[in-house]
Amino acid sequence: MRLRPHHLLCMLTFVGEGYNPAFVANYRRLAGRLSAGETIEIVSGPDDICAPLLADEAAHCFGVSVAGRDAAALADIAGLLGREVEIGTAIASDPALFEKMRQAFSAGVTRRACTGCEWSSLCDRIAGEDYADALVMKISRPETEPETSARLRA
Repeated sequence: MRLRPHHLLCMLTFVGEGYNPAFVANYRRLAGRLSAGETIEIVSGPDDICAPLLADEAAHCFGVSVAGRDAAALADIAGLLGREVEIGTAIASDPALFEKMRQAFSAGVTRRACTGCEWSSLCDRIAGEDYADALVMKISRPETEPETSARLRA
């Protein structure tokens, strides 16, 4: 799957909201592919997530501000992974990667690309809820047994 750098962050908090129904339907399909472990190829410019928006030549996918988000995300992700990440890099999509990226995102380590983004408050909420409704590489958290919860409250 082809992803631009800032979409590596967006996919962490995708809960089924987006710019229009075609965008959301496409993103849901891509979320399933990522969750199944499809390899991610880092690309420059519009990617597989952008596809439903590209018929509009004025789509924000082509904007300078989005390219700036990509540069910030690329640097943050490379730092997090402790290796060079550049256009053309392939990244294995696996639960350990997503967990590491979500922890860093929640801690603000990889949020420079989010500055000024219209979706930032939604992403803040999803991260604050421990990604419970995220659709990409959904995290299975063990449930606390009711009797244990009751003892903890007592």
